[in-house]
Parts: sequence; C-alpha cells; structure tokens
Amino acid sequence: MNAKKYTAEAIGTFWLTFAGCGSAVLAAAFPQVGIGLLGVSFAFGLSVVTMAFAIGHISGCHLNPAVTVGLAAGGRFPAGQIVPYIIAQVIGAVLGAGLLYVIASGKAGFDLAGGFASNGYEDHSPGKYSLVACFVSEVAMTAIFLFIIMGATHGKAPAGFAPLAIGLALVLIHLVSIPVTNTSVNPARSTGPALFVGGWALQQLWLFWLAPLIGGVIGGVVYRWLSDEPAGIVAGNR
Repeated sequence: MNAKKYTAEAIGTFWLTFAGCGSAVLAAAFPQVGIGLLGVSFAFGLSVVTMAFAIGHISGCHLNPAVTVGLAAGGRFPAGQIVPYIIAQVIGAVLGAGLLYVIASGKAGFDLAGGFASNGYEDHSPGKYSLVACFVSEVAMTAIFLFIIMGATHGKAPAGFAPLAIGLALVLIHLVSIPVTNTSVNPARSTGPALFVGGWALQQLWLFWLAPLIGGVIGGVVYRWLSDEPAGIVAGNR
C-alpha cells in the first residue's frame, strides 16, 4: 500500500534529520570529545545506510525530495508519487528537528542563534562562501549523489551493496561541503531545522530547495543517458 511507503519515508527522513543534524548540534563540539566534521559526516551517511537496510524494500528509502525528483527524471520512479513522497519526507524532517529541539533546549545556554544545523550562504555559510559558490556546490554535490544512487541500484550493480555505496557517498559529500553550506543536498533536511531557527534560515531556504532539485535532475538524466537501463527497476516499487 502507498500509505506504508509514505510512512516509511517519513520515518526514514525523521531519522536522517534527527541523527545527522543531532550529531552536529549535540556532539560536534562537545567538550573534549567532540566528533567534529568527520563525525558529523559519518552520522549523515550512517543514517542513510541504516534506513536503507530497514525500509529500502518498502519505499526505496529516498529520504530526500531531490532523490525522489532525480529518480523520476532518471526513469526509476513514477511521477505521480513525487508529491506525496516529498510531503512525507518534509513531515519526517520537521518531526526529527522537533525532537532534536526538545533535547537540545534542555541544556543551559542553548541558543538557536548557533544555527541549529541550518544551511546557509554568505554570512551564514560556515566558511562565509558566496551565494554563487554555495549554489554551485549544492547542484554539483546533489548531481553526483544521484549519479551514484542510480549506479548503485542499477540491475547490473553488485547486489546488496547499494546502501553502503550511497551512505559512503553522503559521507564524502559532507566532508567536502560542510564548510561551504553546512551541506544540504536534501531540501527536507534543510526545512526541518530552518523552521525552528526562522529569520535568516527561512529566508535562505529557497537555495536549498532549488539547487538540490536541479542537481538531482541533472544526475538522474545523465545516468539515464549513460547507462543501458534494465527494464523493471523502479525505486520505491521494488
């Protein structure tokens, strides 16, 4: 049933947002034993690996509007399910950010002004990168992410290894781009924290929808052109 797919997507995106953003908010700079950029990068990747094994057989484990749109552009997903998938993903991300807020705000001195793992450009980029640099980074990183997803889930790819390839790709993407945008490549993940931060985070949220969606389409279309696609492979319907 489609309702089960949408529920799985909401749960999976909840986990990605809570675990990934939670690692940044709660653990990245924890006194003396902080996990740092490397740890946050692995947290995002592991959130995808764990959920891919848990719900991949139910919904395809997109957890990301850009992935859903990119897979549709690549001929792997029915266009008619794009909107409900995205709605489920955003709901899951908001719930994940909400749980993180409840936990994080329990510490004395907590302040949303710290960013709450939100994505940003210019003054709100971790490395103060320009709008153009951040836009290009998000498009490129998402395009490569979709290219890897399409390849790892191809019918001729080694069976059973797709979650690891996709999760490690997300780790690498974060290692490269956290200094630039705090790494989105996922509009739902960006929306959850931004709703709690408000102000600048909501004003800049447009980029973290537009750029990943463009990148997702590019990655999906390029891989579809490059590869002979076996019939019958539709992410989310496997």
